[in-house]
Amino acid sequence: MASTTRHRPPRAVSIAARLGQSRVGSRLEGEVRVTAADLVDSVAEARLKVAAVRYKVESEVRNKTQKLRSRVSEAKAKLGDEARFIKSWIDDPLRTGSVTPSSPALARRMASFVDPQKPGPVIEIGPGTGPVTEALIERGIGEERLVLVEYSPEFCDLLRKRFPRATVVQGDAYALSTTLAGHLEEKAIALVSSLPLFNRPPATRTALAREAFPLMVEGAPFIQFTYSVISPIPRKGSGLKAFVSDWVLRNIPPARVWVYRQAN
Repeated sequence: MASTTRHRPPRAVSIAARLGQSRVGSRLEGEVRVTAADLVDSVAEARLKVAAVRYKVESEVRNKTQKLRSRVSEAKAKLGDEARFIKSWIDDPLRTGSVTPSSPALARRMASFVDPQKPGPVIEIGPGTGPVTEALIERGIGEERLVLVEYSPEFCDLLRKRFPRATVVQGDAYALSTTLAGHLEEKAIALVSSLPLFNRPPATRTALAREAFPLMVEGAPFIQFTYSVISPIPRKGSGLKAFVSDWVLRNIPPARVWVYRQAN
């Protein structure tokens, strides 16, 4: 007798179970969506951070590169100026007097005695390659106010390139009135000298000061640096009052600045 297998109908899933599964699924689906969104945000944030770090690094590299190039250019210019001074000194040691340009510290000390608020030109004699000229401009003296008297034609060409708005006069500073004839429209408020005065006899130094002061307004300073311990312009019978600075030790060799004015 054949047996008969009875198939039980599938048990019906209750409404509560269905609702429970639906909620769990929805909850899981929602959490997955939130997690995916968070992941996308995290990746985007990470990319932004990487981009920011990369930009910062590239910016720092560019800045350091520019500074390095600037320092290399300055070093080349400095070496070039020193080479020019050495050549000029070899060609004519009595006129050049030094194998190196004035240091920035000495140049700034000399420029500090010029009042940029006073109107009028400033005469610079013996500017060389222009370290004191640069200090005067940094002090606030407009480049167009500078009248530069230089004997060396090579230095004159260099000064015209570096300071195109200044008046560069090629000539002898020891014949100042003649050299500046037609170049000085009004009296100067100061005269700054880097000439090696001790290479000249006392009478020549005195004559230079006497010729310089009529070219300047009353009370204007004659500013001169020296490596010596004594006044580069003879004091006796000069009719000048003088001030001397402390030693500028950051110059090689150390130097001092003398400031002369006519006594009242």
